[in-house]
Amino acid sequence: MKVTMYNMEGKEVGDIELNDEIFGATVNEHLIYMAVKQHLAARRQGTQKAKTRSEVSGGGRKPWRQKGTGHARQGSIRSPQWRGGGVVFAPVPRDYSFKMNKKEKRAALKGALTDKAQGGKLIVLDELKMEEIRTKDFVKVVDALKIEDKALFVTAEHDANVILSARNLKKVKTALSDAINVYDICNAQTLVLTKDAVAKIEEVYV
Repeated sequence: MKVTMYNMEGKEVGDIELNDEIFGATVNEHLIYMAVKQHLAARRQGTQKAKTRSEVSGGGRKPWRQKGTGHARQGSIRSPQWRGGGVVFAPVPRDYSFKMNKKEKRAALKGALTDKAQGGKLIVLDELKMEEIRTKDFVKVVDALKIEDKALFVTAEHDANVILSARNLKKVKTALSDAINVYDICNAQTLVLTKDAVAKIEEVYV
């Protein structure tokens, strides 16, 4: 697959050939769904906690005798139906994360990249460099590429100027080529890769 390569001014500077093993793979929607679900599950803190009737303080004595009062029978003032009582099936701290096989993860990532490439939502830049930390300069790049929705910019190397210039833009996220994930790719309407990032992705995943 060949795609047009642009510079930071949004002008065409040539073509780049993408590896079909990565950008022309089979799009398995179920694997992509599972990868996104795993990513979101791993982000959950799992610290929610409520007390059951055995953990709430008080309620050791039977509030009144079993019969003869006209009230319904009660065994404890900390039963779930009482104000201040314990919670039925109370949530407890837990780990929500689950495992996916390495091959499944790789297939999901390739499928997400392929979906962006085939859907015309992939932009390749010859380079992405900032002389200084300046959000206005990054906005100029976004406008030059005619990006209106959420975008994920992927670079090969850590560049503090690029990362900090894009940090204040709500619809822009940056990532390194060796740290991309299916969720970020799917969550962005446009995927922007530098030429070096494409080379690195192909080197790792082929």
